[in-house]
Amino acid sequence: MLAKLAYRAATELKPRIAAKAAHLWVFKGMLAVNAYRSRLKKKDLYPPFMFVALTNTCNLRCHGCWVEKEGEAMHLPATDLDSIITSGKRMSAYYYTLLGGEPFMYKGIWDVFGRHKDCYFQTITNGMLFTEKNADRIAEAGNVTPLISIDGAALNNDMRRGEGVHESALKGMERLKKRGVLFGTACTITKQNLNEVLCDGYLEDMIRRGCMYIWYYVYRPVGEDPHPEYCLSTDDLVEARRRLVKLRHKHPIIIIDSYWTAEGEAFCPAAMGMGFHIGPRGSIEICPPLSFATNTTRDNGGDLVKTIRESKFLREFQDFVKVRTKGCVILEKPQELVEFIRSHGAKDYSTRDAYKEFDGIQPRHSQHLPGREIPESSWVYWFLKKNVFFGMGAL
Repeated sequence: MLAKLAYRAATELKPRIAAKAAHLWVFKGMLAVNAYRSRLKKKDLYPPFMFVALTNTCNLRCHGCWVEKEGEAMHLPATDLDSIITSGKRMSAYYYTLLGGEPFMYKGIWDVFGRHKDCYFQTITNGMLFTEKNADRIAEAGNVTPLISIDGAALNNDMRRGEGVHESALKGMERLKKRGVLFGTACTITKQNLNEVLCDGYLEDMIRRGCMYIWYYVYRPVGEDPHPEYCLSTDDLVEARRRLVKLRHKHPIIIIDSYWTAEGEAFCPAAMGMGFHIGPRGSIEICPPLSFATNTTRDNGGDLVKTIRESKFLREFQDFVKVRTKGCVILEKPQELVEFIRSHGAKDYSTRDAYKEFDGIQPRHSQHLPGREIPESSWVYWFLKKNVFFGMGAL
């Protein structure tokens, strides 16, 4: 599998793009995690990675999306974005996941890649805006990897995302592949698509289309259109984990999850302070679906490092989670989560009534299923999870 993956990278990616990914993403990413690990020993809070929502605008209306797109259009000011990235560099953090809404609807996104050539940017996108011109710009930048959201074949994908979205995304992927761009797909596992997206045929199809990695997510019923029927049962979660472990042996594509450690125990990146989410108004939030914050990037004169270090809200969330679950408190303890957020006086930045939405979520199991753990059986993924991310399940 490793040899085949290396062959794919050597023959499908432009050498300049592959070299930038190796240096900016892999090498600097390892340095960022090592710096984070050192901070943990000193109880110094700052994440090695950051999720930044550039805008709430989007050309789609997907089921289960937590981003409000019908009201006022919001865009993170370029000066704030630069301040976020500059602050991160002080802490050896050079990797940023840009999202929205649709990040490629953010007017200044191309300038960001150019102003921060020493950083690497993952963009979570629906892939519908990859025209020939935009595909050229991504290839020219070299320090960006699109992560295209595709949830299975056309029927299941378009049921959730809209008619024609699947076909449009595939066309965008074709343009990226022709230019030797490193890109991946983000796949949300639902009850409807589990068998379809966690099988040999699906991965083989993604490989043919040029995907170098696939990032699997577990569906969470959030937002004003939550669709709880998409949620996985406990047996579904165990089956999803079993298939992920098995598929990692077979296909020359990097298979990523952020839910399980090397031992197969549940894991929450936000509870470990591995990555926080910044909204388009500068709100510093626990994770993307939780649009609540007590601080913004403009606090302390724009010193994001100081603001995060001193955030009682972010620090105490870690303790809140650790005494309840190793999994996802959004799924398991939504009402207790709402009370915790309220107790800190956090502002709702969703522009809806997210407090009411979360209070109405029916509690259900997450990936924390004691006694049903399935450890990694691939030595490669075991090594990466134990050493690169020291057992924290980030790959």
